[in-house]
Amino acid sequence: MQETLTYSTAGRTTRDITSDVRTSVKRAGIATGLAHVFVRHTSASIMICENIDPEVRGDVERWFAKNVVDGDPMYEHDMEGPDDMSGHIRSILTGMELSVPVTNGDLNLGIYQGIYMYEHRTGGRDRSVVVTLLPTAT
Repeated sequence: MQETLTYSTAGRTTRDITSDVRTSVKRAGIATGLAHVFVRHTSASIMICENIDPEVRGDVERWFAKNVVDGDPMYEHDMEGPDDMSGHIRSILTGMELSVPVTNGDLNLGIYQGIYMYEHRTGGRDRSVVVTLLPTAT
């Protein structure tokens, strides 16, 4: 089974999509297998992150703000503005896909793990996330 989840973002932020991916797993009826999550954009990413304390994601953003600077003069690519190339670098570093095991019909995440879509552009965008569910052969 495969489905596309769509989101509108308000700009640079993380969004917890764990429950949406869980719903996809339940809808597919897979007991054991693999959930593959892929964002179809080059300036957004998918990551597993701490899901209890939002300061963790804030610290990640502060690290990126310091180390992947919008409008850095060393960037040649800036067709869509000062956050264009920095958005691409951020997504390359954090990744555009991940796989999570499915066990007993649910995502087999750790107790403090959540799946987040990370918008790297400063302005709002529409984003698509493809969830592919692969059952284990019985």
